Amino acid sequence: MSDELKDGGPAFPTENAHQRDHTVWQYEGMTLRDYFAAKAMPSIYESATNCGFEVIAELAYEIADAMIKARKS
Repeated sequence: MSDELKDGGPAFPTENAHQRDHTVWQYEGMTLRDYFAAKAMPSIYESATNCGFEVIAELAYEIADAMIKARKS
């Protein structure tokens, strides 16, 4: 499975010195999966205050994975 299928690819893709062509992204920084998880965390935290931070982070990435999967449908 390609990295893009796992993590959605770059959250904010831009051309850079390491860019080989328009289909292969080489980037540093956050993935789309990380971005989606970060956006999901505040609402999880508000509704699950009895959970530890590890549980909140896991839930955020579950939501991010579902969002990436939905984009492929």
